[in-house]
Amino acid sequence: MTDYKFTVVVEQDEDGLYVASVPLLPGCYTQGDTYEEALENIKDALRLHIEARRALGEPIPIEVAIDEVRVVA
Repeated sequence: MTDYKFTVVVEQDEDGLYVASVPLLPGCYTQGDTYEEALENIKDALRLHIEARRALGEPIPIEVAIDEVRVVA
């Protein structure tokens, strides 16, 4: 079993739900009523996404670098 680490972005939508997504894996996203629930749900979504890629013979992308950029506009 391989141990993967992905960056997860969590945003709160206009209805108050928390939406979690993985920028490196388009289509890998979920939601939750709380921040914590969204994080738990994205772990499940990641496992399913990885299983699907393996079943299709697709590679699992690996993040090379993570950084933050601050812009004042």
